Amino acid sequence: MRRQSGFTLIELMIVVAIIAILSAIAIPSYSNYIVRARISEGVSALASMRVKMEQYFQDNRTFANACQANTIAPLPTGVNYFTYACSNLDQSNYTVTATGNGPVQGFVFTINQLNVRATTGVPTGWTANATCWVLKKDGSC
Repeated sequence: MRRQSGFTLIELMIVVAIIAILSAIAIPSYSNYIVRARISEGVSALASMRVKMEQYFQDNRTFANACQANTIAPLPTGVNYFTYACSNLDQSNYTVTATGNGPVQGFVFTINQLNVRATTGVPTGWTANATCWVLKKDGSC
């Protein structure tokens, strides 16, 4: 008499069900983790830009004409997921904005001369926060 070896169909179906359940939990969590990591690129460049703007102000006693290519405070370059713009530039005010593109499209972060950090735009499913840079879906900082 020969003995059969191997897996039964029920055992294989149980393994497939377990893998499906783990995937349903892991993939959204991993995707959220990747988005948060890409957000950090934008907000760290904004924090760096704030320091450069303050240095520019110390040298020139104005924020006007900052963010130009040949100044101490040029807009960040070599970044993958955000584009940057300066607005409201005058004697004592500025606003630097980071706008997400690609996988972080919809995120918009700002910082100004008072170091007020705000999330002014988020994609569907995220909560904006006018007093900080959002790093989690629930709007927490």
